[in-house]
Amino acid sequence: MSHETLDAGAVQLPAEAIDAIERAATSAHRAAHPHEALFSERAANIKQSAVRDVFDISMRPGLVSLAGGSPYLQSLPLERLAAAAASIIANEGLTALQYGGGQGTEELRTQICEVMAAEGILDAVPQNVVITAGSQSAQDVATKVFCNPGDVVLVENPTYVGALNTFEAYQVEVATVEMDDDGLVPELLEARIAALQTAGKNIKFLYTIPNFNNPSGITLAGERRQRVVDICRNANILVLEDNPYGLLRYKGTPLEPLRAANPADVIYMGSFSKIFAPGLRIGWALVPEHLQRRYYLASESVTLCPPTLNQMLVSAYLSDYDWKGQIETYRGLYAERCTAMLAALDEYMPAGTSWTSPEGGFFVWVTLPAGVDTYPLLQKAIEAGVVFIPGAAFTPSDSPSNKLRLAFSAVPPDAIKEGVRRLAPVLREALAAL
Repeated sequence: MSHETLDAGAVQLPAEAIDAIERAATSAHRAAHPHEALFSERAANIKQSAVRDVFDISMRPGLVSLAGGSPYLQSLPLERLAAAAASIIANEGLTALQYGGGQGTEELRTQICEVMAAEGILDAVPQNVVITAGSQSAQDVATKVFCNPGDVVLVENPTYVGALNTFEAYQVEVATVEMDDDGLVPELLEARIAALQTAGKNIKFLYTIPNFNNPSGITLAGERRQRVVDICRNANILVLEDNPYGLLRYKGTPLEPLRAANPADVIYMGSFSKIFAPGLRIGWALVPEHLQRRYYLASESVTLCPPTLNQMLVSAYLSDYDWKGQIETYRGLYAERCTAMLAALDEYMPAGTSWTSPEGGFFVWVTLPAGVDTYPLLQKAIEAGVVFIPGAAFTPSDSPSNKLRLAFSAVPPDAIKEGVRRLAPVLREALAAL
């Protein structure tokens, strides 16, 4: 997106929105200063997060935000949680406010094993769990432990923008593998690995979000899961399984994680951000026993220790509240909103567009005809009163993308319908210009 394009909308948009879109659309936003000569090569690879910038814009009153993948916290028992936090500080404050163990409290690590059992991992032990500052921190630690500059990480196309930012910061080459409606395609994964190895590349791990992928909402089919792990094992490639949405399947039981039958080959990452509250910044990694020590030490070197008070509050929530019932509440809420989103897309989207139909999670992935770049459409959408995330944010490629992500998790059904109604003319105009 050019400065001229941004300036054209200056009358309609506040200055902070124009600045945020500009930062979202460019990989460099740098001022001339002698200190810039001090930046490391690694720092030069760190890009502005398009998701974060658009999330900031979406806070403006009057906009319908279909951008941020935030959980709907209004259904939490906030008064009871406040009382629990007060009780922890009053009765155990000297522990809660003090430094803690670098691996996390044993109580919470034991409870996390119970959470993972609900997901289908039945053999986890607390000794192999490392508490992290959300699963974002778990990704960072894994990349630090396993990757040298120039190493290759495999990802689904599209994939989570936060993971891409992490890999870029560590100067890692990101190689994509395409998905279809059933997720990562094993044959394409195998071919991609063979081509990279033939080229002399050193592949360290496959990063995958098998359940309700962010941003696409696609789920890796059950019959493909073991095949994906087997392909990676045969090539001596670890699997980094990110599963924040797994328990948020709208109907039926969660699909068995890749880690369930493969304890030595998969690092499993979970988070309380989607099933409890993201502001606590508590996630975890279940690490194969032979890798646990090095992983734990690397995590401790960054955070020293995860926040004890937050861990104790999560533990109180898991022990004193019906957390499984709360997940059922979340599932019902998100299923209703997903249905509203799909119905609105059916009603308003112009011919030539298509979208995914997720079975859980927070997101729908919309595809426009080839030749449409969704980044310039963001400004027009904001002028129309709706916000989305352009698809280019979710791929390492610098090429234009004809995709966009719509998030429905934090938006009431009526507002979802109105947001899609506002978006449709913007897309229709873009298609007419082809």
